[in-house]
Amino acid sequence: MRRETAADVKPPLPRKPDWLKVRISQTKTFHNVRDLVKGLHLHTVCEEAACPNRGECWNRGTATILIMGDICTRSCGFCNVKTGKPLPLDLGEPRRVAEAVQTLHLHYAVITSVDRDELSDGGAGHFAATIRSIHELNPQCKVEALIPDFKGMEVSLTVVCDARPEVLAHNLETVARLHSTVRPQAKYWRSLQLLGRAKKQGMVVKSGIMVGLGETKDEVIEVMRDLVDVGCDLLTIGQYMQPTPKHLPVVEYIHPDVFKEYEEIGRNLGLAHVQSGALVRSSYLADLQEAIIRSEER
Repeated sequence: MRRETAADVKPPLPRKPDWLKVRISQTKTFHNVRDLVKGLHLHTVCEEAACPNRGECWNRGTATILIMGDICTRSCGFCNVKTGKPLPLDLGEPRRVAEAVQTLHLHYAVITSVDRDELSDGGAGHFAATIRSIHELNPQCKVEALIPDFKGMEVSLTVVCDARPEVLAHNLETVARLHSTVRPQAKYWRSLQLLGRAKKQGMVVKSGIMVGLGETKDEVIEVMRDLVDVGCDLLTIGQYMQPTPKHLPVVEYIHPDVFKEYEEIGRNLGLAHVQSGALVRSSYLADLQEAIIRSEER
């Protein structure tokens, strides 16, 4: 597979279409969530990744908690999270996350992390401790664990699965051809393998991709087929948006009709649910996605 070069990437588009313009409404609930996570010395992917939905989600009283710090050991071409040498793990963080979930009265919590490749388990033990703390302090709350690939270490995946999150998520992020450009320190096949292993351990499995990076429709459909083959249940598809001029440029703004078409194709291929839209991100309306698949199981 040929590695993409700068010559393969088109110049950035001049302006965003109307369907990508978001106005963040800062209500009292929005400020309460923001103040809470800061007061507990927590990080949210909502802020670190400059998510366009943070206004909507925070106004609903929800947030996606970013554990193990805000410094990542990888340097993906799309991500706005800082890259560098992370600080040591904060062993009190799992309890503080559980307390935040309790204070917010969450019925569904999404826990994700930076990549911590310098740790022997990739941070799997910290993930497990956080999941267990949330369940112990908030027995009514469901947990979605959005994990890194742990460099393919099966034992690390098992540690997280043994903590029994209600959903095990790991994002492919892009199509196979663009993987070495978008995620240079990851491997497409390795991420697929992780999702398949999680399914075999009894997990509800979820993944997500971005579009608008130069992929073709056939390549997106091939990703969906690959996910069905490994037993993936849920898929999110959203528009890539360049966070800074230093990141990969947007090649194309995908029309809403195409996102709707992807939803239909994914369901026809065998995915239980596809959340597809320009502003969709991995944890967007995650509680509703999980509820849909549980209702179908019944």
